[in-house]
Amino acid sequence: MTAFWREWRGLIVFLTMIIALRMVIVDWNHVPSRSMVPTIIPGDRIIVDKLAYGFRPPFCNIEVMQWDSPKRSQVIVFRAPNTNILTVKRVIGLPGDRVSWDGDSLRINEENAVYRALPAEKGPAFQLPDYSHTRRRQERLLGEQRDILQYRITPQRGGGAFHDVVVPDNHYLVLGDNRDNSGDFRKFGFVPRRNVVGQATHVLFSLNAQQYYWPRGSRAGIPLH
Repeated sequence: MTAFWREWRGLIVFLTMIIALRMVIVDWNHVPSRSMVPTIIPGDRIIVDKLAYGFRPPFCNIEVMQWDSPKRSQVIVFRAPNTNILTVKRVIGLPGDRVSWDGDSLRINEENAVYRALPAEKGPAFQLPDYSHTRRRQERLLGEQRDILQYRITPQRGGGAFHDVVVPDNHYLVLGDNRDNSGDFRKFGFVPRRNVVGQATHVLFSLNAQQYYWPRGSRAGIPLH
């Protein structure tokens, strides 16, 4: 045992540190879906700051220390209600907010979002042919702005509209930036504070599945606004 430890202790200590780092401090997650396009695209690996809002010990789902809370428009990673699936979306409604979405525009606390049309993104990172049925818009509301994606023709289901919901205490209302193609509040309801894993801050790297998983160099290090 002593000889084994002497030979392999460096690797064991290194692997232990990596595991602890990913479990407690920072992690990186693969994003396979299109629900956060254009901010996050399929193939992105995102950096998740697990200490952004509090501290959970390894192998424990209970937050023993809390020093901050998710802010409006931040991109967060959380365990989806009911399914417990690790999910990434954008915070839209904070506790106490009154929120509505009519399928085309957002309204929070009696203030309407302002929209500006954006040109279709070009280049292999966005894979324009895959999104030729969509339009890009800049959404500005309550001092925050983000780019969203919507179908050019409103879906028959009405763009997932909902009206005047009030976010409960210790919960958040989240939506995907790809508004007409996202399983979010409209699917699973409000996200409890205890389900929040951390804040998604940057794209670590990105692999293009349509090009034999070739790295997308232009995506590395992009901040997630």
